Amino acid sequence: MNSLMTNRKKQNFSNILRYGFMILLAIIFSFPVVFMIVSSLKPSIQILRDSSTLLAFLPVGDISVENYVKAFQRAPISLFVFNSLLVTAVTMVLGLLINSMAGFALACMRWKGKEILLSVIIATLILPFETIAIPLLMVVSKLPWIGLEGLRFGWLNSYHVQIIPFIVDAFSIFLFVQFFKSLPYDLIEASRIDGASWLRIYAQVIVPISGPVFATAAILRGLFMWNQYLWPSMVVQSTQFRPVMVGLGYFWQLTSSNTAGEGILPWGELMAYLTVITVPVIVLFVVLQRAFVESIATTGLKG
Repeated sequence: MNSLMTNRKKQNFSNILRYGFMILLAIIFSFPVVFMIVSSLKPSIQILRDSSTLLAFLPVGDISVENYVKAFQRAPISLFVFNSLLVTAVTMVLGLLINSMAGFALACMRWKGKEILLSVIIATLILPFETIAIPLLMVVSKLPWIGLEGLRFGWLNSYHVQIIPFIVDAFSIFLFVQFFKSLPYDLIEASRIDGASWLRIYAQVIVPISGPVFATAAILRGLFMWNQYLWPSMVVQSTQFRPVMVGLGYFWQLTSSNTAGEGILPWGELMAYLTVITVPVIVLFVVLQRAFVESIATTGLKG
C-alpha cells in the first residue's frame, strides 16, 4: 500500500511538472499576440513608452479603438480581408474535395501503378514553390479567359489565378492516403459486396468517419493560403483583388508616407491591421483544434 501511494505521489508530481512546463511555454508563446492586441488599443507614443516595461502587455493608459478606425479609413482593409477569406475558403473547399478523392483512390482502390503515382506526388514536395513560380507565371499570363468583356488572354488580376494553382496539394493527398490506409478495409469490402459504387463508398462510408483528417487538411491549407505573399504579389497588381498579406505592405507604405511629417510612425494602426488579419487564423484553429489533435494522434498510432 505504501509503495502504491508513493508511486501515485510521484506520478502526480510528474504531472504537475509537465503541465506547469506546458503552461509556461504557452504563456511565453502568447506574449507576441498579447503585445500586438494590447498595442492596437494604444497610441503610438504610448506603445514606444511602454515597450521597455511589462506595461506593454497590459491594457492600461489611453485605451481606445481609434487605431482600428484610422486603419480602416486609411486603406481598404475590409476588401483585403474579404479577398483573402474568399480565396482561402474556395481553395480549402475545392482542395478538400479533390485531394480527398485522390487520396481515396490511391489508398482504397486497387489498380496498377498507384504506388508509382503516389511516389511521384510525394517527390513533388521536394521542389519549393519558388522554383516553379516564374514558369507558372508565364503559363497563367497566356491562358485564355472568357468573361463578360469577351475573350482575352491572361489570368492576372483575378481571384482564380490565386485559387486554381493551389487546389491540388501533394501534402494533403499524402495526408489523406495515410489516414485512409489506417481505416479498416472490411468496411470497403462489405460495401462493395452490397453493390455500392466507389463514389458512394467515398461519400457515405469514408467521409463520415474521416473528420479529423479533413480538419487537419483544412487547417494546413487554410494557413498556407491565408499567409500567401509571393504568388499574389506576382500576379495581382490591382487593389480590387489584393489579399491581406500583400495589402499589409501597401498599408504600411501608405501610412508611413502619409505620417512622415509627424515625427513618429503609426505603430498603433499597424498593430490594429495585424490584429485584424490574425483573428481569422486563431478562430480557424480554435474551431478545428480537437479534430486536428485527434488526426495527428491517430496517424501516429496507426501510421
